[in-house]
Amino acid sequence: MGNQVDDYNAYRQKMNDRLMSEENARVLKRIYGVDTLAYQAGELDVKTKEMLGLATSMVLRCDDCIRYHLIKCHEAGLTTAELMEIFGISNLVGGTIVIPHTRRALEFWDELTSNAK
Repeated sequence: MGNQVDDYNAYRQKMNDRLMSEENARVLKRIYGVDTLAYQAGELDVKTKEMLGLATSMVLRCDDCIRYHLIKCHEAGLTTAELMEIFGISNLVGGTIVIPHTRRALEFWDELTSNAK
C-alpha cells in the first residue's frame, strides 16, 4: 500500500489546482479564502480551531476533511493523547456511525506520526 499521507496531499494539491484554474471558480476561490481566514489565530489559537475542525468533520463523516484536519492538528502539535479525547467526543456526539471514520483517522494519524520520526 502506498503512503496515505503523500497520496492524499498530492491528490488534494492536484485537484485544488485544477479547481482554481477554472475561470468561473470565483465562488470557490472565495470559499477557500474564508476557510483560510477562519483557521488563522484569533481569540482561539490555531490548534484549538483545527481540533474543532477535526471533531466537526468526524461527526459529519467526511474522511477527506478528517485527513486535512489531522494533518493540520499534527502540524499544530496535537498529541496522540489529545487526539484520543477528540475521538471520544466525536463518537459521543456523532454516535457509533463515526467508528469506521475513527479507525481510518487513527490509521492516517499513525502514518503521520511515523513519518515525522
